[in-house]
Amino acid sequence: MRNRVIAVFAVAVGLLVVSVPLLAHHGNAAYDNTKYVNVKGTVTQWIWANPHCFLKFDVSDDKGNVAHWTAETAPPASMRDRGWTNNTFKAGDQVTVWMLTVKNGQPVGRIRQIVLPSGQTLTNEGGLVDLLLENSGKNSDKNY
Repeated sequence: MRNRVIAVFAVAVGLLVVSVPLLAHHGNAAYDNTKYVNVKGTVTQWIWANPHCFLKFDVSDDKGNVAHWTAETAPPASMRDRGWTNNTFKAGDQVTVWMLTVKNGQPVGRIRQIVLPSGQTLTNEGGLVDLLLENSGKNSDKNY
């Protein structure tokens, strides 16, 4: 009996030790959770992979300067449940992206909503379409 209790305890401690690094992966410290931007750009690459999907796209400002953006989403399994697929984007697609940006000012973000060339709107958060559409212009300092 005592050996069984020790074994259960050892397994429990082992699971806790293994699970802590998994939680560390999902940090939000790099993102400014109060700052959203809307950008219109041209897709250069759609990466459908674990642990996150990535959309790479180019955004031009009024002076013709091009910023090469990279924005992440959730993993493919979660994105599929929200209507995204590995074929959602192709190079050259014109998209409008609403996203959180990183604090250091680099062209990196986390997608919250995207409008496809067809006009269809997809979100990176399940059940948030109405909220995102309602707030898509708030807290945005850039509209390209």
